[in-house]
Formats: sequence, structure tokens, C-alpha cells
Amino acid sequence: MSAPRGQFSSNFGFLMAAAGSAVGLGNIWGFPTNVASNGGAAFVVVYLLLAFMLAYPVLMAELTIGRHARRNMVQALRGISTGPVSRATGTVAGLAGIAVASMILSFYAIVAGWMVAHLADPFAELVGASEAAQWLTGDSASRNFTFTAIFSGLTMLIIASGVEKGIERWSTLLMPALIILLLLLIAYVLTQPGAMSGLEAYLIPDFSKLSPLLLLSAMGQAFFSLSLGVGTMLIYGSYLSKQESLPRLGALVTLIDVGIAFTAGLLILPAMYVAQEAGTQIFAESGELIGGPGLILQVLPALFDTMGTSGLFVAIAFFALMVIASLTSSISMLEVPVAFSIESLGLKRKPATLLMGAIIFGISSLIIFNFETLFGLVVSISTEYGQPLLGVVLCIFAGWILRRDQLLKELKEGHEDIEQTLFWKVWPWYVRIFCPVLILLTFVQSIPVLWAFVKSIL
Repeated sequence: MSAPRGQFSSNFGFLMAAAGSAVGLGNIWGFPTNVASNGGAAFVVVYLLLAFMLAYPVLMAELTIGRHARRNMVQALRGISTGPVSRATGTVAGLAGIAVASMILSFYAIVAGWMVAHLADPFAELVGASEAAQWLTGDSASRNFTFTAIFSGLTMLIIASGVEKGIERWSTLLMPALIILLLLLIAYVLTQPGAMSGLEAYLIPDFSKLSPLLLLSAMGQAFFSLSLGVGTMLIYGSYLSKQESLPRLGALVTLIDVGIAFTAGLLILPAMYVAQEAGTQIFAESGELIGGPGLILQVLPALFDTMGTSGLFVAIAFFALMVIASLTSSISMLEVPVAFSIESLGLKRKPATLLMGAIIFGISSLIIFNFETLFGLVVSISTEYGQPLLGVVLCIFAGWILRRDQLLKELKEGHEDIEQTLFWKVWPWYVRIFCPVLILLTFVQSIPVLWAFVKSIL
């Protein structure tokens, strides 16, 4: 017998949990990094369009299937299947979703471990432990292994506590703290010299930068930041009360995610130009703004160093923000394989959490000790290719496999007049045809990019 399923106790609890899943390093770090690497505001415009044209419809597909089936991704897709072919496809897609979620969490925990280490660094500086501080900000395998283990342990502790007492309780505590910290840091940075130049780079688009690679990056960012394609939102939907309106909740989650991603850009890009004003190099030799790990782990710490003692407290606030954002997303990713272990393998929640957490930490360790070869490859395969392709499968299941009367019945739960809304007139055919075609067209354009990347590391 599997353990009884949990359920979110309130609309607010679900919103905070779903928004917490969506709002993570993909927003606070990944989005501004992609903006910096892909032509500034041109990327912002493309991202905003794709978030509502593609990410929101796929989010609705996940939430609808999840609440209808009330099972993990494998059982949910098998449950709505109508024949042997769709059942086999659902099984493969469900297992692939669990695998991709685990891959994402395996590299995500490493990056989150960097954030925890950099959060500890100002405290080491304050007590004069300079050697410890150097180790905390260095790039050693021992540092990465230690803090990945710490972050993975925190994630496992929350998931082991269950849906209401773990995921919901911690999300409702952490998300408001994240928003307050973000706004306070923006208010501080925008008063510094150079901040206005950063705002211009962020808000004035250069559409000459548009390219297939930019479209791919924007789509990958939208899917990654909303945790789509891997079953996290499907699982959260399965824990949702039948009294809630799915279209409204889905729209709110998308708006919160996009809003915080955009707001994070108001912090990161101006902070880069403030750092330049203080003497830090923010442009690479190619002339592009520095992106990737260098943005968060080199440019901004250099800025904090110029602030003297007050910089230590700003650094604490900033990296606390990063750790909170990491944790709210990691718990949703770990819940995907844990829910499968509970419902399909018959494990209780705590052993399931320990087993799945240990397996994913093992993958993280493999990446840490083969970082140059594996890290970029795992990131690219899971976020830019795995998530969108699984998103196509979920669109097909929601649009073609789940019967229209079942779909309407599920959406009517919590939204009785759904048939009279624009959503019902547009979304069913939109998710059937437009979303899969657009995702696949973008994917086909990106295949040469993937092949070139794979060849470069072989």
C-alpha cells in the first residue's frame, strides 16, 4: 500500500508552493544571465512573449492532468491513456520526466551549494577566518561536494515532512522573505552610481540580436523557470483542491514567475553597471556582458568588496535571497521522483525521500568530479531539450488523449462558467496544435547548435 496522498490546505499555500517552484535560480540568476548574454532587452521581450504563448498553456496542461489523475507523472499519463500505444508513450514520458527532473536537480544542487558557500563567506570574514573565507569562495571539488551535500540535505528534510507540513509550510515562509529581500536590494542598488546605465541596457531592446539561438534560450528559460515538462506542476496540481479555478491559478503562477524574473533583472543588470563604476570588469573580451557563473560569483562579490563592512551585510542579504530561491525550487523537483517512489514503488515518504535524494546526490557528485565534461552538457540536455520535448508530450496528452468531456469536467471544477470564457474557446485547440508545433519548430532550428556543443566537448 502506498502512503495516503497529501493536499495543499489553502489557495495561498498552493500559490506560494507553485510560485516557489517557478521562482528559483532560473529567475534570480538564470534570467538576468540570459539577458546579459543575449542582447539585453531584446531577450526580455522574446521571453515575455514565449512565457505567455508557450509556457502558460503547457503549465495549464500539467495542472489539468495532475488534478484530474491525482497521481505521479507516470501513473497520471498511463491513467488517461486510451490504448496500448498511448499507455506505453505515457510510461516512457513519465519516466523521462522523472529522469530530467533528477538531472536538473543534480546540477541545480551544485549551483545552490555555491550560493550557500557564498552566504557563509561574509560570516567568516566578520569573525576574521580568512582561510575559511578563501576556501568558501574558491572553486574546489571539496567545497562543491560539501555544500552540495548541505543543500541536498535541507531539501530532503523539507520533502520528508510531506505536502502540508513540508512543501506548503516552508513555501509560505520563504516566498514572502524572498520578495522582501529582492525589493530591499533593488532599492539599495538603484541609488548607486552607474545603476541607470544598467537600467538602459535592461529596458531598451536591440532587435538586431534576435537569432534562433536567442529563441531557444528564451524558450528554455521560460520552461526552466516555470519548472515545466518534468512533472513538478503536474504533481502540485495533483495535490490541489477541486474547489480551485485552474486557469486563474495558472495565470497567477505565470504572472508571479514572470514578474519576479523581470524584477530580478532590475537588481542584477543595474548591479553589474554599479560594479563597473566601482572598477570591476563586466564585459568579456568578445564585448558581451559577462554571463554565467561569473556574473553572480565574480562581478557582484567584487562590487560587495568595494563597499567595505557594509558590503558584508549586503552580500549576506543577496546570497540569502539566492539560497531561498534555490530551496523553493529544489523541493518541487525532488517531489517528482519521491511521489513516484511512494505511489508506484510503495515506499513510505521518509525512505522514498532518502533513497531518491541519495541517488540524485550521487549524480551531483559525479558531475562535481567531472565538472568540465558533464556540467554544461547536463544543463543543456535537460533544460533546453528535455523540458521542451516533454512539454510537447504533455500538450499532446492534454489536447488529444484526455477526452474533451473529461477536460471540460476537470476545468469546471472551481470554475463553473468555464465554457463561456475566452480560455475555453482558445486553449484546447491552442494546446493541441499551436504549442507542439511552435516548440518543435524551435527545437528543430536548435539541433545544429546542440550538435556543435556536443562535438566541442568530445
